[in-house]
Amino acid sequence: MLKIGIIIGSTRPGRIGESVAQWAYGIATQRRDAEFELVDIRNFNLPLLDESMPPAMDQYHQEHTKTWAAKIGRFDAFLFVTPEYNHGTSGALKNAIDFLYKEWNNKAAGFIGYGSAGGTRAVESLRLIMAELQVADVRAQVALSLYTDFEDMRVFKPASFHEQTLHIVIDQLIAWGGALKTLRG
Repeated sequence: MLKIGIIIGSTRPGRIGESVAQWAYGIATQRRDAEFELVDIRNFNLPLLDESMPPAMDQYHQEHTKTWAAKIGRFDAFLFVTPEYNHGTSGALKNAIDFLYKEWNNKAAGFIGYGSAGGTRAVESLRLIMAELQVADVRAQVALSLYTDFEDMRVFKPASFHEQTLHIVIDQLIAWGGALKTLRG
């Protein structure tokens, strides 16, 4: 069975991404076609990238990097929950991604974005990053508006149609994740 990590892409105090990830996890775990796990980058206490070698060299020296690599290496696919800050993803998520290389390779990624424009620009920047890491990103995405899916831009109250879109994202993640798993052997 495929293992899919739902990655909370914000470490900001008062973040709303955790409630979005919990919502996605609650829906995902009702399915029986994959295993899902919440991965909160905040729990890994990653500093700004502090490895002396490029991640592609696969020579991690820091314990926090080794712990992060072990966690990410377990998954076949990822569902990134990303805020949109200044037309891009969070610096914390970008930093966490940049720590690793081979742990991302030949896997699939889907996205839930949130922000004033549904997080779409953050997702677009993540798609470019994923391409460099040899990650196949799925077409469907969940775009949550701070204006319509959050009460007072703080309390998560998604429109009902987002659940169907999330299932489409997961369906695509399972299809692509399964195909790429055979490639990884």
